[in-house]
Amino acid sequence: MNKFSNWLKNEESGQGMVEYGLIVALIAIVIVAALVVLGPEIASIYIKR
Repeated sequence: MNKFSNWLKNEESGQGMVEYGLIVALIAIVIVAALVVLGPEIASIYIKR
């Protein structure tokens, strides 16, 4: 528990975690946008109407 509280108090580690979080959020937004744009085309390949 002491290691965890020291880890939370470390400002550099917290800054790094925020940066990783922003990168993950940006990647998720790009993936969702790509699926919205390409979704119908991908669906038409697998679902023959």
